[in-house]
Amino acid sequence: MQTFFQFDSKLDPFRLFSGEHLMTISIILVLGILLFVFREEIQKQEKKSFVRFSLAFLLLAFDASYHLWLVSQNAWSLKTALPLHLSDLAVIIAIVMLLTGSYRLFQFMYFAGLGSSIQAVMTPDLGRFSFPHFRYIEFFISHGGVVLACLFMVFACKYRPTIRSMWVSVLIVNLYAVCVFLLNKWLRANYLYIMKKPGNASLLDFLGPWPWYLISLEIMMILSFYLLYSPFWLKRKMERK
Repeated sequence: MQTFFQFDSKLDPFRLFSGEHLMTISIILVLGILLFVFREEIQKQEKKSFVRFSLAFLLLAFDASYHLWLVSQNAWSLKTALPLHLSDLAVIIAIVMLLTGSYRLFQFMYFAGLGSSIQAVMTPDLGRFSFPHFRYIEFFISHGGVVLACLFMVFACKYRPTIRSMWVSVLIVNLYAVCVFLLNKWLRANYLYIMKKPGNASLLDFLGPWPWYLISLEIMMILSFYLLYSPFWLKRKMERK
């Protein structure tokens, strides 16, 4: 049992798109499809409240357990453990969004939270923490949970993003990145991977050297936001016809 909780894991390093990784992605995808299939059921007030609060509790429990695990392993550090990566921050905002049912938070989370969490699930920075290590399980439950939380707000609460909120989200992310850059300089950290690329293979490896990959990231973020908005744009266009 200790093997699955050790910070200096003796398990094999995480391999991108390995069988375990593809299976995990498939589970998250199937759960998202089930939210769509049973959307009419979860729109009922009692079931909607149950799913909403259960998902919030699940995210809170695993996010808290991650930091407690780091503390227990003497591995918690200001340079690496603060929830400043966008996908990590999205977990906290998702909890608040679920508990409050905030439409304003959803407008930001649908783009920045959903987009960053999908990227985290597809190209995770897990290093030596492969399945079935605690960190692997916690990582995918937390980030996959954010994906499901955003889809839940769409299917169960009937929330809809707007093109205006998309550009507001772009502005907020950029202002946030400036603040994190300054904090990185102070802590000598690398939150948001602004200062350098992560050590493992990632999408950033295809976007050029520093600092040019930051420009590529900006373009990719805007394109991904448009892609996330496209189903609603197409639906509205079809309704007008």
